[in-house]
Amino acid sequence: TMQYHPHGDAAIEEALVGLGQKDLLIDPQGNWGDVRTGDRAAASRYIEARLTKFALDILFNPQTTEWQLSYDGRKREPIALPAKFPLLLFQGVDGIAVGLSTKILPHNFIEICKASIAHLKGKPVKLMPDFLTGGQVDASDYNGGKRGGKVRIRARIEQVDKKTLAIRDLPYGVTTESMIDSIVKASEKGKIKIKKVTNNTARDVEILVHLAAGVSPDVAQDALYAFTNCEVSISPNACIIHEDKPHFITVNDILRFSADHTRELLKLELEIEERALLEKLFFASLEKIFIEQRVYRKIEECETWEAVLETINIQMRRYVRVPGEKPKRNDTRLELHRDLTEDDLVRLTEIKIKRISKHNTFKADEQIKSLNEQLETARHHLAHLTEYTIAWYTDLLKKYGKGRERRTEIKSFDTIQATAVVANNTKLYVNRSEGFIGTSLKKDEFVCDCSDIDDIIVFRKDGTVMVTRIDEKTFVGKNIVHVDVWRKGDDRTTYHLIYVDGATGKSFVKRFNVKAVTRDREYRLTTDHKNSKVLYFTINPNGESETVQIQLSQGSTAKVKQFEYDFGELAIKGRGSKGNTLTKYPVRKITQLEVGNSTLGALRVSIDEVSGRLNTEGRGRMLGEFDTGDLILALYKDGSYELTDFELTRRFELGDLYDVRKFTPETVVSAVYYDGERKRTAAKRFQIETTTTDQRFMYIPEDRGSKLLFASLYPAPRIKYAVRLNRKRIEGELNIAEFIDVKGWKALGNKVSDQKLYDVELVAAPEPEAPARELPDHVVETIPAGETIEFEIDSSGQGKMF
Repeated sequence: TMQYHPHGDAAIEEALVGLGQKDLLIDPQGNWGDVRTGDRAAASRYIEARLTKFALDILFNPQTTEWQLSYDGRKREPIALPAKFPLLLFQGVDGIAVGLSTKILPHNFIEICKASIAHLKGKPVKLMPDFLTGGQVDASDYNGGKRGGKVRIRARIEQVDKKTLAIRDLPYGVTTESMIDSIVKASEKGKIKIKKVTNNTARDVEILVHLAAGVSPDVAQDALYAFTNCEVSISPNACIIHEDKPHFITVNDILRFSADHTRELLKLELEIEERALLEKLFFASLEKIFIEQRVYRKIEECETWEAVLETINIQMRRYVRVPGEKPKRNDTRLELHRDLTEDDLVRLTEIKIKRISKHNTFKADEQIKSLNEQLETARHHLAHLTEYTIAWYTDLLKKYGKGRERRTEIKSFDTIQATAVVANNTKLYVNRSEGFIGTSLKKDEFVCDCSDIDDIIVFRKDGTVMVTRIDEKTFVGKNIVHVDVWRKGDDRTTYHLIYVDGATGKSFVKRFNVKAVTRDREYRLTTDHKNSKVLYFTINPNGESETVQIQLSQGSTAKVKQFEYDFGELAIKGRGSKGNTLTKYPVRKITQLEVGNSTLGALRVSIDEVSGRLNTEGRGRMLGEFDTGDLILALYKDGSYELTDFELTRRFELGDLYDVRKFTPETVVSAVYYDGERKRTAAKRFQIETTTTDQRFMYIPEDRGSKLLFASLYPAPRIKYAVRLNRKRIEGELNIAEFIDVKGWKALGNKVSDQKLYDVELVAAPEPEAPARELPDHVVETIPAGETIEFEIDSSGQGKMF
């Protein structure tokens, strides 16, 4: 390389190692480092390299290369290699020069080939990034790799057990060393609680994160994505130089340009091949005539070289016709594609006597025939250049595509709120009388555990509320009534307030949420009069109602000086509402009598069918309405089930599940499994008898070879299956509810077959029919989202809803 440009060997080695690690153009030998661990390659004297067959196929063709003199004028060097493949898209590039930066992410080899074929066929193309380090990518905002887009890349994290997480793949640009450093720093800052991190990376990446006691693996997994290099965000910027000008385009545009460029290079190669074949055919024909017509004997009597050439020229033109020469009547001469030159005549004189003596007319005809066929093929390819280019890409895919399947999984990520998953790494204290809150007030009243990125909400006795960032010591105003961690958008926590208006002396009652505020700004919950003050204040985490007893002043003129008030009858409004009048008489005392149920109703919980996360926004499949104490039942493909709560930080790996639903004591599990010990297929139905949550229970034998074939929570599933008998495939159906009754969860069930069943699939799962109910006239009912109501109206106008 230094023969062509005076760079030092250090720069050459770095560039060569970078190419070798990308496993496409360079076939390396020796220690070439590891992009996953960040290990460097051995010194250049210890490593060897050669070009791959792929590089020789798509990069090097002296006939189509433009050449120039090297820097010292002693050698020729290519101006640019005639690349017939978009290396820019496969390898990616990241750099900055002369005020312009570029960042093109790597893409998948197979997808590039297929997209090029699609473009040549006139179909739209859409490329997504793919990385050698694997992982997962959310490219929903990729924007074709153009400036302004963004991709989020995550490591693949598996839950080994309740106390251990395993990182299997790395995000692009992250090494195992930088990954571990980011986890340790997050732990030191208290963002996530871990015991230790173990690096077991060898041939495959494996970083084990051992969690501290009491830490949820689901929350810890989200915290790793939120606070460490387990998730990185990259902003691509496809800036290229084309025709000496910078252009900001998409990777799809680059691919289209590359495919068209490849077609032009293939056209150039075909034209060169056509010319070469014409020349071979030209001289093969001349040689055949020269020998078979014994033209060489005509020059025996010539005394000068000029006479020899003149004689050959005259004799050959008796048998050939050149372009521009009019054919004679019944002319049978061979038509040539160009005129005879002196060089052609000289070349004929250089044919050796041995070649003339061994001339075989049949072989000469066969050679000319073969050259004609090759020429016809080349001209056919030129006439159908697009189809030829498509076939070229198809052949490229067949030769080099094996083992280059996509490594990075394309997924849609949910946004993780850092405040929802951060570990509680500090403590909050309050001095109510002096009006200070913070983490350093350890001699004052302890409030709660929290994190150093939490927001704190403060209510004061004068009827003001404010939200501020947690700090060591912050003044928020004297006479603090309540202080706690505040969550933005919280529509479940409901505050009950009774206050007296300083201007009129009336007492008002209100229920409200605090869902959105401006940090460090004070908001009035009472009227603006300076004598307005809070009489009663409570916090209800799930919108619970409560009943209070109101005792009026003995000196008031009210006839009834004691009465009860139920907050459940009061609507929840905004924090700025004045509230309803409670009494116009002075209040002496307010006493809480009882706390009621939530007035907000149960939570409608869904499971996102992409990320597997529980949510209340209606994303994915509805699991049902959940209230305190309700549980979720998950059926896993390994033959176990698990009862869990409906905590919204929980995530399920949907690929590991057969079914997940709201649990009821009447729920029946239907399963078909192969018993490895008894060598048979069995079916069973059972109800959940365990009460322990967050623990898996195996309901099929744990013997080696046992495997769950089907599981469902439908009441009466019917399945179809296949079995092999005497090398024949036999198909059948089975209604599991009719085949076996409900038994204990540890029962083995009934035998279905002595063979192992294959291709077990759900055919139908009829739900039990609900009895029709008569509806009176003018009924209005709310239909929950995602549910369907079927109804009939007869001739008399009566309706039945099913």
